[in-house]
Amino acid sequence: MEHINLVETFSEFKEFKNIDRETMMRILEDVFRHMLAKKYGSADNIDIIVNIDKGDLEIWRNRTIVEDGEVEDEYQEVAYSEAIKIEPDFEVGEEVTDEIKMEDFGRREILAIRQNLISKIQEYEKDNIYRKYKEKIGEIITGEVYQVWKKEILVLDDEGIELMLPKSEQIPMDFYRKGDSLRAVVSRVEMKNSTPAIILSRTSPVFLERLFEQEVPEVYDGLITIKKIVRVPGERAKVAVESYDDRIDPVGACVGMKGSRIHGIVRELKNENIDVINFTTNPSLFIQRALSPAKISSIVIDEEGKRAEVYMKPDQVSLAIGKGGHNIKLGSKLTGYEIDVYRDTDIDNEDVDLMEFVDEIDEWIIQEFKKIGCDTAKSVLAFDVDILVKQTDLEEETVKEVIRILRSEFE
Repeated sequence: MEHINLVETFSEFKEFKNIDRETMMRILEDVFRHMLAKKYGSADNIDIIVNIDKGDLEIWRNRTIVEDGEVEDEYQEVAYSEAIKIEPDFEVGEEVTDEIKMEDFGRREILAIRQNLISKIQEYEKDNIYRKYKEKIGEIITGEVYQVWKKEILVLDDEGIELMLPKSEQIPMDFYRKGDSLRAVVSRVEMKNSTPAIILSRTSPVFLERLFEQEVPEVYDGLITIKKIVRVPGERAKVAVESYDDRIDPVGACVGMKGSRIHGIVRELKNENIDVINFTTNPSLFIQRALSPAKISSIVIDEEGKRAEVYMKPDQVSLAIGKGGHNIKLGSKLTGYEIDVYRDTDIDNEDVDLMEFVDEIDEWIIQEFKKIGCDTAKSVLAFDVDILVKQTDLEEETVKEVIRILRSEFE
């Protein structure tokens, strides 16, 4: 290279490396100053001029003129006889400025400058990405799926920055191909081996909260406050909302006319059932709302132990527990109380616990009924065969045999 035009040389590099021109100029100046200090022992007498418009760089050296034969440091001083070749009017004691040309550097030095420049720009870029996404934690990002692996998905944002969506942060029903658009919340940003790792999440309660902000203007404006969100991603979620304006119905506003607002959120979450309930500081009422759609007959609360005994009719028990126990688990998380469900004793005073039939019915089958809240004989007999088959995933023949055994007990 005959001229120091590394700015032009690296213009393409700058374009796809997410770094502005001015910053690259500053880095270029720092790289050369460091190299000159290493070569000559100091760079204090050096002026480096970066011309942004022309895209070039000049290096000027300032030296003091001394008498011939008195030069002690050729880098800092110049003999009078040499100085007047540059400008005849120079005198001893004055400063002379001359340009350091590219030819003054060896091939090895040029390669070292290039490598150092690339390294500095990459370092700056990584730091810039880290700081940028650290500020975006909790925000929804839309990206394009670039690569799908078994344990994670590589996503590119609109600037080509790499983001990761681990399998553990995906909704079970999520399925993506290369080129698909993907929405997720920025969960955390870490530095791994000096490289920023940006982790996305679609299972975080924060993701659901941000979706509500996008779909419900009252939430975005702060007229409705989301007090708490609990989720079983892809299955069920419960959202407690509150409004300080009596004119606003927080549940109605979040759901929208005929579910218009919440439908978009449900679709994004792969048909996750979302229960929106009114928040209240009354623990009894809050627990009742949290176990919706089940209807409670009565409730006994232990404030110190943070436990609640809930009594309801047998046909409401399975609703309270929900598929896979999700409803009661989420209700407990939402309210902060350990909830135990019981059937009304007036109804079940002659009932028999299912474990009493362990000699006739395999224990694993009994456990299947208990999962849906049927732990007594009458609680099982309260349901039709087809409902029990659907709720427990047991074979129809198995369910019929269980019902026959239970009925014989009361006959």
